[in-house]
Amino acid sequence: MTLRVVVADDQALVRTGFRMIIDARDDLTVVAEASDGRDAVRLTRELEPDVVLMDVRMPGGVDGIEATRQIAESGSRARVLVLTTWDVDAHVVAALRAGASGFLLKDMRPGELVDAIRLTARGDALLAPAVLSRVLDRFLRTTPDPAPPPALRELSGREREVLTLIGQALSNAEIARRLRVSEATVKNHVTAVLRKLGLRDRVQAVVAAYDHGLVQPRRP
Repeated sequence: MTLRVVVADDQALVRTGFRMIIDARDDLTVVAEASDGRDAVRLTRELEPDVVLMDVRMPGGVDGIEATRQIAESGSRARVLVLTTWDVDAHVVAALRAGASGFLLKDMRPGELVDAIRLTARGDALLAPAVLSRVLDRFLRTTPDPAPPPALRELSGREREVLTLIGQALSNAEIARRLRVSEATVKNHVTAVLRKLGLRDRVQAVVAAYDHGLVQPRRP
């Protein structure tokens, strides 16, 4: 199956570069380009791509973070992969809270971009290694929600444990080893957690784990 991608960036040369990298792969294709957030939202609604590559800073009153929020709230199945030259915690946190499924810096290698698109389309957690630890610290410093949603209380003990481990950025294989169960069992638990909490993917599960205090802050 060919993964369909929308590229949203206000710089034409950047969009062209991404298109060349993506279209060179047999399983990926760029179906549209957007020069601002408003167009990104419109094209996503019209074309229903699998992944949207979204620049953070774009003109026109709708930046990448707001466009990401509108796409997520629309119920679109498209997953947003945020790209930026700005290695700033606030942007990472805002993008993830808005519904982004991943975050990468624009200085990545072409192969990393391609892998990121494939991972994002599958719903796997994805963050640039250079910013992952600081993003987690930023989440862990937030005040947990004093009133967890009823859905969180409906999770089984094992499902809460799996959610906590997802919040610690563990993969399914790592969770399986930690709990001494099969990866298939972990996958089933992850699916149940996402369904019960109404989450789009693992990244949003990470946000939920931090927001509800399931992961303890790391001390300096």
